[in-house]
Amino acid sequence: MLQVDNMKKTETNLKQNLDLFKQLSTDLQTQDFLLTWQHSVNDLKAVLLLAEIFKELHRTNRSFRVFDTGMAVSIFRDQSTRTRFSFASAANALGLSLVDLDEEKSQIAHGETVRETANMISFLTEVIGIRDDVYLGEGNKYMREVAAAIQEGFDAGVLHKRPSVINLQCDLDHPTQTLADLLHLKKHFGSLNDLKGRKITISWAYSPSYGKPLSVPQGLIGLMTRFGMNVTLAHPQGYSLTPEIIELAKRHAQDATGSFSIVGNMEEAFDGADVVYPKSWAPYWVMERRTELLKLGDGDGLHDLEKECLANNAKYRNWECDASIMKRTLDENTLYMHCLPADITGVNAEHGEVSQDVFEKYRLDTYRQASYKPFIIAALIFLSRIENAKKRIDQIITR
Repeated sequence: MLQVDNMKKTETNLKQNLDLFKQLSTDLQTQDFLLTWQHSVNDLKAVLLLAEIFKELHRTNRSFRVFDTGMAVSIFRDQSTRTRFSFASAANALGLSLVDLDEEKSQIAHGETVRETANMISFLTEVIGIRDDVYLGEGNKYMREVAAAIQEGFDAGVLHKRPSVINLQCDLDHPTQTLADLLHLKKHFGSLNDLKGRKITISWAYSPSYGKPLSVPQGLIGLMTRFGMNVTLAHPQGYSLTPEIIELAKRHAQDATGSFSIVGNMEEAFDGADVVYPKSWAPYWVMERRTELLKLGDGDGLHDLEKECLANNAKYRNWECDASIMKRTLDENTLYMHCLPADITGVNAEHGEVSQDVFEKYRLDTYRQASYKPFIIAALIFLSRIENAKKRIDQIITR
């Protein structure tokens, strides 16, 4: 009887999400997905709904394969665990073969241009996923260079199809992460409407490393403000984000009748919060200097910069998410979030972003948070590649 009830609940959930999905007017077909703020709220809602549908289909062992052939190419210019495997598993679930481009083993190492490489890897390719977050001012620019190159190849008839380009993290945004975060919040609180007026604190936290990208906090303030949340950004003096994205978050908050504020005190930021997201990042000015030094190949300069930044970080070791600061939040049900891996005090760091007891309390929640990413990526691939997406997903659910 319980199994029958669960099956009925599954079918009800699928039907409800499908009905909502069909009501949305979207514009993602044949589009690249490089920054969340370049797409409409309806587009983002469609991604979330389709990810929910795919997750439910996978949970009940039902295929959502839609490709008979084709490749998904990944280009990772930085280390990755969650995003790398999420992209691979999403491609596999949809029926695509994955090829990871190792630049050191390709002709790129011998000077092959981006324009050439982009076309050579695209002949039977449906999607190209790129992670390039090391150089401030370069990652998103590189993705657009790849997109422009394959557009030229398609327009000239060299490519029969133009692959879609998906941002798997750049210097500005981490859209697959923040959309997974948004879906986690939606499921935790009940709906997107239930997020309106809730306080989410995105706070800098101490880390024994200095070069963590800005893209996660920037992506969060750029996305959560669009859904009416009261977003508080907290960081010590000098740890600011990209100025243009700060201004973007202010506009989004105003448009969505939420709020956006910046404070220089972690305790104040945690007061009354429904959600906390303490994470380290490097200051904007540091990433600017780091990019210049990396381009110059100045190893000594990079060493000196790291030494300077670690010494400055050490002034703020008290910026740690521990049990005492969690007591300042709304109540015991306040949600802790992290994109992982977290620097956990006494576990993988002498001093870190979060205390061991707090992380352990929410550890499985952070795993659930991460579990949405492969389905977000699958939804982005599906919506950018499949004609008449509403009809196709209806067929998948009913077959």
